Order: sequence, then structure tokens, then C-alpha cells
Amino acid sequence: MLKQLIATAVLGCILVGCGSSSSNDAGTSSTPAVSAAPSGGAGKVGAGLKIAFIPKGSLHEFWKTMQAGAEKAAAETGAELIWKAPVKEDDRAEQVKVVENFTNEKVSGIVLCPLDKDALAAPAKEAVAAGIPILVVDSAINGMKPSSFIATDNYGAGKTSAEQMAKALGGKGKVIVLRYQEGSASTMDREAGFIDGATAAGLEVVSKEQYGGATRETAQTASENLIQRFKSGEKMSVDGIFTPNESTTFGMMRALDGAGLLGSVKLVGFDSSKELIDAVKAGKITGLLLQDPFKMGYLGVMKMVAQLKGEKIEEKIDSGAVFVTKDNLETEAVKSVLPK
Repeated sequence: MLKQLIATAVLGCILVGCGSSSSNDAGTSSTPAVSAAPSGGAGKVGAGLKIAFIPKGSLHEFWKTMQAGAEKAAAETGAELIWKAPVKEDDRAEQVKVVENFTNEKVSGIVLCPLDKDALAAPAKEAVAAGIPILVVDSAINGMKPSSFIATDNYGAGKTSAEQMAKALGGKGKVIVLRYQEGSASTMDREAGFIDGATAAGLEVVSKEQYGGATRETAQTASENLIQRFKSGEKMSVDGIFTPNESTTFGMMRALDGAGLLGSVKLVGFDSSKELIDAVKAGKITGLLLQDPFKMGYLGVMKMVAQLKGEKIEEKIDSGAVFVTKDNLETEAVKSVLPK
């Protein structure tokens, strides 16, 4: 009898799947990561609506936190959420294909985080022409007007990061920028804001042409190359380093640590993970500009549902950001934007 029960349980697990529908590990799949959050049942405002949410990726903590926010909104409204991410966070062609597939499937609406501000414009326009509204989150898109744009003021956040760097350096010094990747509007705006802010604050930007790429590994390699270039004896010949997202910040942190330089040069980055927050606590990272990806995901779904139900929604929503240091980590303002 016991053997029969075990066999039945195993068979049921195989048939329906034993695992969380919201857990995506795109790095182990040859196709885009997909998860669907079931609707909350009839009677809720979003019942019967099918909303596709297309982030830039699924590996980084930022996207996992955004997904949690989107799922919360779906549960509250009763809408069906389909979360589908490209396998690689630099695969523009794959993200274009994802948008086109959802357009052909006639979903109710699409929430999109464009990998490239230009490459995603055409498929987004095609979706709108087919009667499917597009709401853009995190990173801007060129050539079309989305239903709404929900994001951090990235240029302003970059300037804030520069001001904090200048404060940490006493208003003088040499700094370098490790960029993310070409075409990503959000990080390009942060980089521009930092460079302009650093120059205005009296800092000298001595390198701004290097890109870290889409993963922690590529960012670490690019960081090691930069460190080698600017290493003078046992020290760096620069005073500060700026990195515009989680993967470049993590890659630079690992590279500095490997070179025995972590903490000896001011590192100001963007976004969070447990490792990065621990480094801030230990005083090894000067500060992080934290966005609120949970809020972005939550508002993305909520505003799409509102539009689909005939409500007028804001054209642009600033989801906010806060600069985090060792001194303010325990404040409520910071706790509210840490990964949920």
C-alpha cells in the first residue's frame, strides 16, 4: 500500500510539475524562461485579462524582485500574468521574437522592459497596431509612445551617484566608468548623468569607453582589464569607480577583491544583491543607488489592468531611487527598496 501511495505521488508530481511557477533560471535553458501566475478567479477587476510581462532577463536579482511585484499585482487584480524573459540579457533578436509571439497570441496587453531602445520599437509598434497596448518599464524605447513609462529618473540618479562620489572623495580625484552595454537606454542615461555630474563636481573622468556586458562574468573580465590598466604598483592610479547596474557592480567588486584592492578605491554602483549589500555593510563599497524593481513590476501590471478597463493612466511614472551607504542601511527608506 505504501509503495502504491509513493508511486501515485511521484506520478502526480511528474504530471503537474513540482516546483514554483515563478522560479526562472534562464541560464539552464535553451529557450526563454517562462512562468505564468494564475488569475485570482472571477469577480476581480482583472479577471479574464492576459498580461505578458517581458523583462530584459531573469538571472539578476533586479528582475526576480520585479517579477515578485508583478505577481503581487496579478494576484490582487485577478489578471493572468505570463512572465517571459530572453535567455541572455543581450539577446535583442530573442526579445523581439518574444514580443512578436505575444502579439500573434493576442494577449490583452504587454509590459516591456526593452533590451534596446531602437531594436524593440518596430515590434512594439506592431503590437499596438494589432490592438495590444504596450506599457514600458525600466528602460525607454524610441520611435513610439507607450501607454505609460514607469522607471527611475536614470539621468538624475546618475548625477546623484556622481555627487555622492565627489562627497566621498572630498571634491577632487580621478574616476573611471565601466559601462553596461550599448543600446540599453536606462544604463546609458545613468552613465551620462554620472559623467556630467562628476565633471560638474570637479572630478576627472579618465576612462568611460569600456563595457562590462550582460553578465557578471563578462563584467568581471572587463573590470580586471581596467584594473590592470590603471593599477600602479599595489594601488590604483584612480580614486573612484562607477558601475551602472547590478552585474557591472558585482563584476567590479569581484575583480577588486581578487586584486586585493576592494575598499582601497571608492566604488559607487547601482542596484542590489545580498553580496553587494553585505559589501556596503562592511565598508567595502562606498554606496549603491537602489531603484525599486518591486514597485516597477507591481505598477506595470496594475496600470496595464487599469488601462484595459478603460481608465486613463499617467504617461510617465517615476518609481524612485535612494542612495544607500553603510550609515543609512537600517533606515525605513532603504529597507523599503531592498529585495523582498
